Amino acid sequence: MRIPDTFIQELLSRADCVEVVRKHVELKKAGANYMGLCPFHGEKSPSFTVSPTKQFYHCFGCGKSGSAVGFLMDHLGLSFVEAVRDLAGQMGMAVPQEQLSPQDEARARHARETQKSLTELMAQAAQAYQLQLRAQERGQAYFKKRGVSGEVAKRFGLGYAPVGWTSLAGVFGDYQDPKLVECGLVVDHADDASRERKRYDRFRDRVMFPIRNVKGDTIGFGGRILDQGEPKYLNSPETPLFSKGRELYGLWEGKDAIRKAGYVLVTEGYMDVVALAQMGFEQAVATLGTACTPDHVHKLFRFTDAVIFSFDGDKAGRRAARKALDGSLPYATDTRSVKFLFLPQEHDPDSFIRELGAEAFGHAVQQATPLSRFLIDSAREGCEMDTAEGRAQMLSAAKPLWALLPEGALRIQLLNELAALAQMSVASLKDMWGLNAPAAQPKFKRYQEYSGASNKYQDRAANSSRNGRFGDAGGPHSANPNFAVRGDGGVARGRPPTREERLVQLALLDHGVLGDLSEAQHALLAALPQPHGPLLAWLEGQLHNMGAQPW
Repeated sequence: MRIPDTFIQELLSRADCVEVVRKHVELKKAGANYMGLCPFHGEKSPSFTVSPTKQFYHCFGCGKSGSAVGFLMDHLGLSFVEAVRDLAGQMGMAVPQEQLSPQDEARARHARETQKSLTELMAQAAQAYQLQLRAQERGQAYFKKRGVSGEVAKRFGLGYAPVGWTSLAGVFGDYQDPKLVECGLVVDHADDASRERKRYDRFRDRVMFPIRNVKGDTIGFGGRILDQGEPKYLNSPETPLFSKGRELYGLWEGKDAIRKAGYVLVTEGYMDVVALAQMGFEQAVATLGTACTPDHVHKLFRFTDAVIFSFDGDKAGRRAARKALDGSLPYATDTRSVKFLFLPQEHDPDSFIRELGAEAFGHAVQQATPLSRFLIDSAREGCEMDTAEGRAQMLSAAKPLWALLPEGALRIQLLNELAALAQMSVASLKDMWGLNAPAAQPKFKRYQEYSGASNKYQDRAANSSRNGRFGDAGGPHSANPNFAVRGDGGVARGRPPTREERLVQLALLDHGVLGDLSEAQHALLAALPQPHGPLLAWLEGQLHNMGAQPW
């Protein structure tokens, strides 16, 4: 989806950054500006300021800054397009789309309307399950046994699905509505014996855990059976609202605690999250019955730079940790921290904290294994390191893991450590892995040398000069003479290009480079004055939603 930059500018001119922020942060007037406690890091004295004249927020403590759109992206973990849509909805403005055929526009409109109606149905169901929990002793007994307080139950919206096969018929006026099937609340299938269609509630006699997206909308449910039976846990199916490979239970409830604590705990179960919150660890989330995916990790790094995976101490927990390692490696930049907490074999986070207490669990968190150590331990597992064969096996297992790491100091240090473990020189290991062979230069190296060393970039620059824009990007300010490029890659202004102009050139010539930046660097770029800041924010939004584009 491409949103015209004229609309974005109009949206920002209409929106009041103070009012947008005030919905999430308590602000007080302080001279010409407004002050409050920063929502992005824990602090006791306010260092977070919002300027009504500049329509800008900035924290002097953690450095977060940006516009109203940037605030929604940072605070709610939204993509650029999602943040624009959210803000436009607050302003009562319809988001236009360019270059859409009437058919595509109709499909997009239908998708939005469907999503809205399904979200409303899920909200009704969540409320009904909560009311049932208050009325049914059976569901209450389970949570009381697990030590869950009423306050925590309310915070997570816990509920109960009654025993009956069609209990939701009393909640919705039209139980035959196909949208009830589409959102996963109702099952409709043909009976093999009678060949008649049967319709019934998906969740029956289960305690219910609503799954919310980053905006707080209920998009799915997890239900735990109360007696013996299978499956023990039942999730909503894949729907237009819900994809378990991308969502995390408890993220919406814990986003503020995550920022305050400075890290997020990733567990495997709903009750792990609820039990940890009950004991004061409100910064916990859980995957939804599936292995941790790169999408999960990417989403978590929107909220924090430190992730701690907490797994059961059994073999299944170790396997889950290994999958989490694979998903984390591409995002393990030098400014981020990934650790792995392995509990005793007989415990999961829920049982550990209830039996041994919050202090013991906090100590275990502090002793979590760094990603670098777990990578090496995983590679050397089962290898006889006192033999040449065992060391060779270790390197064979380590190479695909190491290759997933982004460029940086951590990657270099691990290469050195692997060489030492294998009793090889670093140069020998580089030769063996083909790292000394001529290869594509790193992105920032290409940036420094692109104007003279790359015919590809020179051709693109020359073509851009003839067209009066950078390639065919078509993005905001693309026709602006400030960005005209000469055939030699320079900026046609009669002076050397500024640092900001070089950054824009780099982002357009190699779009994927934006994905290598830290959250702090993204914030600094978005905070640049016009036209560079808005353009770089737009390019980042395109990268998140459409992937790297060949501008």
